[in-house]
Amino acid sequence: GQRADYELKLNSYDISVDIELADVVRRLRFEHPEVRTLVVGSAKDRIFCSGANIFMLGSSTHTFKVNFCKFTNETRLGLEAMAEECGIHTMAALNGTCAGGGYELALACEEIILQDDGNSTVSLPETPLLAVLPGTGGLTRVVDKRMVRRDLADVFCTVAEGIKGRRAVEWNLVDRVVPASRFKEFISSRAVEAAQAEAPRGRDDGRPGVVLAPLGGSYDADGVTHRFVTARQDGRLLEITLRGPDAAPPADAEAARETANDWWALRAARELDDVLLDLRFNRPDIGLVVLRTEGDSDAVLAHDAFLDAHRDDWFVYEVLATWKRTLKRLDLTARSFFALMEAGSCFSGTLFELALAADRSYMLDDPDHPVAFALS
Repeated sequence: GQRADYELKLNSYDISVDIELADVVRRLRFEHPEVRTLVVGSAKDRIFCSGANIFMLGSSTHTFKVNFCKFTNETRLGLEAMAEECGIHTMAALNGTCAGGGYELALACEEIILQDDGNSTVSLPETPLLAVLPGTGGLTRVVDKRMVRRDLADVFCTVAEGIKGRRAVEWNLVDRVVPASRFKEFISSRAVEAAQAEAPRGRDDGRPGVVLAPLGGSYDADGVTHRFVTARQDGRLLEITLRGPDAAPPADAEAARETANDWWALRAARELDDVLLDLRFNRPDIGLVVLRTEGDSDAVLAHDAFLDAHRDDWFVYEVLATWKRTLKRLDLTARSFFALMEAGSCFSGTLFELALAADRSYMLDDPDHPVAFALS
């Protein structure tokens, strides 16, 4: 576990597990463009996942549990986005009990295969048990994604022992049940079959992926410092400053891959995402976040033009998708955000999204120091 006061029994998960899972999904997209199928399985017999660790939740603050819930759902949304945007088929191989948040993880996959051994079940025991986190997307995905009838969904969330076998298939809670004697063989063959699909945007062009290097920022009580994004805390106020590009766009998509970890378009998005998560989990007292930008608007627009011109390249598309997920993370961060458009700011193109995401935006009115924004 993340702390020493609980153990991750029965393949339960905590924030550490979700951090690793989110990291795996992101690295899969950037570092392994050749992958066509992802199988989410369990290394333990007779248990897939028992859900969020109850001891961790019981000893955590309300604020932490809310942010844990958000991050958990965002990680599952990342799995779904990967399947939709990268053409990677996702399968959940349930070789045992799959309960609560464990079933929510399975629901994030495109296909759910349940072992038919008389004991393996799926359950969302919201009503009969603790229902500590009934908001991480489970029942929504049951009804809206898997199209389970609402009356069956009502019954499903009251059955603590779960649903198994043929009944789970009939209710559309899983796609298929396979006898234990053939389970591993079936998962393997099904994964290979699903991997025959054509990759979008040339992800299988034979070129290696892009290894994501650590950001290497510095963290202390006063804030976070990265190359393009900094955050400075002053009491209940946090000022986030995002600096625009310090170099021209790459010559082409191949050059962008070669300089990926230093390229502004990718690095700035990763740094902003890191600062937002630091805000959520490590700075609970912050009430107001002020968003600032610094740099040349024309430089930002030039990088936007490059991204648009090369969006059919799989790597450039992944950079665009990283911005999309980061801006969604900003939208879902429960703080008040003010954007300040000042002299020397560059709220243009992609960075104008920061102002749109803010609760309020203020622009300096000074004839001697004109301020403007632009769309791309």
